[in-house]
Amino acid sequence: MKYLVGLFLWAVGTCPAVFAQSSKKIRELEKQQTELQQQISESETLLTSTKKDVKSQLSNLALLSGQIEERKKYLASVESDVKTVQREITKVERELNQLQKELAEARSRYDKSVNYLYRNRSVQEKLMFIFSAETLGQMYRRVRYVRQYADYQRLQGTRVEKKREQVNEKKEQLQATRQAKERLLDEVQQSAQILEQQEKEKKEVLASLQKKQKGIQNELGRQRRAAEQLNKEIDRLIAIEIEKPRKRAEEERKRKEEEVRRAAEAAAAAKAAEADRLARSAKSSGNTTGAGGSSRSTTEASPRPATASPRPAANPKMEAYKIDSEDRRLSAVFENNKGRLPIPVTGPYVIVGHYGQYQVEGLRHVRLDNKGVDIKGKSGAMARCVFDGEVSAIFQYNGLSNVLVRHGNYISVYCNLSHVQIRKGSLLKARDIIGQIHTDAEGNTILHFQLRKETAKLNPEAWLKR
Repeated sequence: MKYLVGLFLWAVGTCPAVFAQSSKKIRELEKQQTELQQQISESETLLTSTKKDVKSQLSNLALLSGQIEERKKYLASVESDVKTVQREITKVERELNQLQKELAEARSRYDKSVNYLYRNRSVQEKLMFIFSAETLGQMYRRVRYVRQYADYQRLQGTRVEKKREQVNEKKEQLQATRQAKERLLDEVQQSAQILEQQEKEKKEVLASLQKKQKGIQNELGRQRRAAEQLNKEIDRLIAIEIEKPRKRAEEERKRKEEEVRRAAEAAAAAKAAEADRLARSAKSSGNTTGAGGSSRSTTEASPRPATASPRPAANPKMEAYKIDSEDRRLSAVFENNKGRLPIPVTGPYVIVGHYGQYQVEGLRHVRLDNKGVDIKGKSGAMARCVFDGEVSAIFQYNGLSNVLVRHGNYISVYCNLSHVQIRKGSLLKARDIIGQIHTDAEGNTILHFQLRKETAKLNPEAWLKR
């Protein structure tokens, strides 16, 4: 009887927990999809230019390619969620079938107990059953049995009711899960239609650009030369920034060497003075005075050994530069946040230029080489810091501002700013505003963002949270 009670309590307590976990999973999926959909919708508010010149059309191509890429990722995510929800539906259906089976068994046991009580419903029959015992011990056991059976019968009735409630809850859960799947399937269909339209627009831009191959090469050549000059300046400033602590270390080494040399010279001078004093004392004590006032030396003073000139201290081997403890800590924390850094642009955005060398899809002989990423935002968008750090350099190029922020031995670079609201040496926190991103005559608001580990160039997309 105790075992039955324990089993009943386990069944009553476990099923609602499973139901809650399943519902929580669906809610989490829906929350993620809402956030993704919001980002996609915002990014698609960035409109293409109506101008037909090569520069504008290349910008349109980059924007459409970025939006299509984001839409494809979103579509793949939704399709994955559909499969997850379908697995959840299968799981819930299996649990529902099991609950219905358990409900049928509980009803059967309850019906049997009711029938038994009906057949033995009179008080006299129960009393006859108890008092017909042959011994007092048997009578006690029969009394206990009658009470336990009555409790068992009530428990069966309660269990049937609870099991019926669980079946109803599971049916509701199954219905809600199926509705979630239908919503996701609708989203898949809508996204596919939007993607088809975007692909169509991209083909139109490509068709127009394919007729302007010479203009494309000229524009890309101009962009490439500008990027090379900018990267040279960035590399120069980063080299200076890296050299600063090395120079500090070298100056510290020389200072310590000078201290050691002076200490050695002072010690040698003190030793020479002491030796000279001892020699004079020995010479004075070695002379004796004879009778009649005559005197002669009975011992000759030993010649004083020449004092060795002090040797300059051996130059200690210069240790390789090591960043200080705070830089080490900041670098380690920065590394631990790989894949979680905030996008360095406020508001809606689309990545229109990827890191590294890659071929532009749809255009022959058009290959790009990017040392960072290009992120397009809305007009008025601000550049923001991706992590805690110190502004190590601010420089001008082509009339625009560019900022380097040091995070231990990592450096983030923010280019193409119309103005900045920080100064060199400013201490920034993650998401602090650095400045406003420049909007060109064609309406493009693009932040060029780079990430370095000292001189090594890193792919920012692997570090940003998206």
